Amino acid sequence: MAAVEITRAQALAHRVIAQGLDRPTGVDVKDLPVWDLGLQDSPAGSAALSLASRVPGGFDAVPDLADRRRFTTVWGTRGAPLTVRSGDVADLAAALWPLDAADAVSRLSGNGQQFRKNGQDPIEAIRVAAEAMAGVVDRPMTKGEVSTEVSAIIPDEYITWCRGCQAHHLGDQLMRVAALPAGLRLVPGATPATLEPIPGWKGVVHDQVGAEGLVRSYLQLYGPTAAPDVGAYFQTSGKAVSSVWPDGLVEVRLEGRKAWVPEEDLDALLGAEPTSGLVRVLPRSDPWLLARDRELTVPDAASRKVLWPVIGWPGAVLVDGEVVASWRVKGSGTKVAMTVDPFGKLTKKVTDEIAREAHGIAAQRSVDDLAITYG
Repeated sequence: MAAVEITRAQALAHRVIAQGLDRPTGVDVKDLPVWDLGLQDSPAGSAALSLASRVPGGFDAVPDLADRRRFTTVWGTRGAPLTVRSGDVADLAAALWPLDAADAVSRLSGNGQQFRKNGQDPIEAIRVAAEAMAGVVDRPMTKGEVSTEVSAIIPDEYITWCRGCQAHHLGDQLMRVAALPAGLRLVPGATPATLEPIPGWKGVVHDQVGAEGLVRSYLQLYGPTAAPDVGAYFQTSGKAVSSVWPDGLVEVRLEGRKAWVPEEDLDALLGAEPTSGLVRVLPRSDPWLLARDRELTVPDAASRKVLWPVIGWPGAVLVDGEVVASWRVKGSGTKVAMTVDPFGKLTKKVTDEIAREAHGIAAQRSVDDLAITYG
């Protein structure tokens, strides 16, 4: 039987609904599907802005994400700050534990390459670092304080030379990957980054449980897609992801390429149509912008270069499932300006909606009026 053909328009329309960008009514904020992978919070405050694009009422209806009874921010997927429901944090720690040594090398980035080159077990490195961090952090401690104390007690082979600091210490990515298994969370709003124990944590995590569920969650939010794109999202390989590929998927053809979607989502995918009049101002780490099939979400190569430079990503303006502009904010205090750089002509209706959606950015920065200019 030939695979069902899916158009780009259907795929993006389906993702808009799957990711809650249609601001569904009658859904409690804690039940939004995007929580299944968490909301990346870099720079700080991005998670709240992402949530504002998904709840009726916008930013004014966003709950306090610093309420640690309900939400917890940890170094999670790719070692990035990730805000999740507090009840999910233990399961996330087990699901993100490496699948094997090759997977661990990928997730540890440069630190992993160091361990592989030296013939060391990268999973053991994570375990040792996690045990040491769990023993050291018994109160709120800055990232630098944790690094100093842990570097003094772990074996030398797990220490990295840092060019920026011109010193040997615990590698940055190793610390980020090990912190969650150690039962440590980030203190909301603290600068520099500050870690503290998660109350009730039941020992250091060192077993892989639940990776299949994370893969399924990605397919539900970003499907149809393929294993290499899923792997890239989790900073690993398509091969690693394929080893925990979930059951109950349907193969389709998306723009001539094999892709998969959960079977229960196929009908919704086939019936998906663009949402007319939808305008959202998304922070740079919004789930929409974290999709790894970037050629699908933004076909124009020049626009992709603007949205995803090597460093310093901007935010994006989404109109009916299409990214139509980038945006940045500059200034502080009462003088804050938002610059929108369109990829094409924007209608007055769209610019009016951008001004309304930018309310959350102004509120977050405690300014009454955000000056918006167009490049």
